[in-house]
Amino acid sequence: MDRQLSWGNSGNISARLSDRRMVITGSGTWMGQLVDADLVEVDIETKQWDGNRKPSKEIPMHAEIYKRRPDVYAVIHVSPFWSMMMSCTTIPYKPELFVESMYYLERVAYVDYLHPGSEELGKAVGEKSEQANIVILRNHGVIVFDSSIKEARMALETLEMASRMMLTAEMGKIPLQTLPSDVFEDFLYNSGYKPRRSCWKANGGQE
Repeated sequence: MDRQLSWGNSGNISARLSDRRMVITGSGTWMGQLVDADLVEVDIETKQWDGNRKPSKEIPMHAEIYKRRPDVYAVIHVSPFWSMMMSCTTIPYKPELFVESMYYLERVAYVDYLHPGSEELGKAVGEKSEQANIVILRNHGVIVFDSSIKEARMALETLEMASRMMLTAEMGKIPLQTLPSDVFEDFLYNSGYKPRRSCWKANGGQE
């Protein structure tokens, strides 16, 4: 919350425990005040949970990502101001803006609005998770996922930074200069910043 990535009790976080188990924040949890009791253990396949605490209703999204992406160990779903505003527009993201955006925003996928917690939303997000590590939920927010909470949070912070830059430039009519596509490709393969992900499906990419 101190980074303005979540507000009130909106949003949810999960982490993979094993191939079949995950922990997810409970329903109504305040993201900036998490304690152990706020986490609920859930079966990824059956979506059944242990204990008396009711988990977040967004289990379908988290479970589908873990089922389809064995390399993912952390999922964050929030609606920070600038990224949420972007989800209410048709403005496409530009990964070629700066170093972190080239890596973390290399591929951004989109899902049209479906009701929160629905199986339909979970399935749609699961399908898009095979194409990108960031999925924009139209008029709803964003879901990011990666190999750790630290990496997922870095992706989220990068997304929020890029969203703020792009919308501020749009409002101020400031043209943003992006890097050429050949420089972008060379960065992904040869910069040494981070190894390029090898898990993308052939038909993935920004839509």
